[in-house]
Amino acid sequence: MPSLNGAVVLVTGANGGIGTHFVHDALTRGASKVYATARTPRTWEDERIIPLTLDVTDPASIQAAVEAAGDVTVLVNNAGASVASFGILTQTDEEIRNNVETNFLGPLFLARAFAPILSAKDDSVIIDIHSALSWYAVAGIYSATKAALWSATNSLRLELAPEGVHVVGVHVGWVDTAMAAHTTDPKTDPADLVRIVLDAVEAGEYEVLADETSVQLKAGLSAPIEALYPQLQGTNVTSQS
Repeated sequence: MPSLNGAVVLVTGANGGIGTHFVHDALTRGASKVYATARTPRTWEDERIIPLTLDVTDPASIQAAVEAAGDVTVLVNNAGASVASFGILTQTDEEIRNNVETNFLGPLFLARAFAPILSAKDDSVIIDIHSALSWYAVAGIYSATKAALWSATNSLRLELAPEGVHVVGVHVGWVDTAMAAHTTDPKTDPADLVRIVLDAVEAGEYEVLADETSVQLKAGLSAPIEALYPQLQGTNVTSQS
């Protein structure tokens, strides 16, 4: 089974609420080093934490990270972009491009770039943070990019399994971070999320449904589309001339 003990971990979006817990919890579980990456890295009060500049939307930045962190055994694709509105027809071109670059292409290209490094290590892991909205298309381009990442994670898992790389996909609804400050819906504590994810990694699981929302939405995929989206009922009216 994969283990965090002795691991060298790279966390994207390390400055955020979820990323910060990944950094600290990895060390608590025995990681020897954590690369805490962000576009503007912060200072950490632990010599085992290495701040590293990384813009996941910039190929040159990804390549620089690969060159600086060639000893990585665990890659945590956590960085993500949110949206101001949920309608795909009202979201701006910039918002759409930013979500595609950050939520989908960024983690995909990062996984591809680190794949040779991880394949050469024992007990190596990729953790991709998806969303319950991967399975519920109410957030416009955000849902679309998370669905695309889910599919890419499944592809990466199949291709990297023979190389000994364990790929984990994580689905969760609202998490109590700045990104979800606008909603009063129930939220998962980021500390609980990271604990659930790392427990699953060390148990050898492939997919994490971190809350009841994710469990229900995945189960709902087998139902008729009108059951998942009841607002469609009664709208399919055929006009006759």
